[in-house]
Amino acid sequence: QVQLVESGGGLVQAGGSLGLSCAASGHPVSSYAMGWLRQAHGKQREFEAAINWNDGSTYYADSVKGRFTISRDNANNTVYLRMNNPKAEDTTHYYCAASRWVRNYGLRSGYHYWGQGAQVTVTT
Repeated sequence: QVQLVESGGGLVQAGGSLGLSCAASGHPVSSYAMGWLRQAHGKQREFEAAINWNDGSTYYADSVKGRFTISRDNANNTVYLRMNNPKAEDTTHYYCAASRWVRNYGLRSGYHYWGQGAQVTVTT
């Protein structure tokens, strides 16, 4: 079992910057993919960014590419999402997730463990 605890989020002005953190505990995640997905009201959860914990490879959805950055801290078992230049359409609930299969990073159904979620609201 992997436990994921998110922190960060909140209000951010459009064009500003905001960070999310996700601390992993329990089973080691060194061979996992860690992802950030988001879910707008009434919609399915969608992949936004992922990182291969083993080699640090990163993957992004087109909607956030060039603006968001995912990273990891091996010593603290924590994955981060830095949101630069957020837009109003980035306002939603963000979830940290872990997948045992790196190749499934882009699939909502490919994730096995989830954090509790964090709300991000971009003001204009």
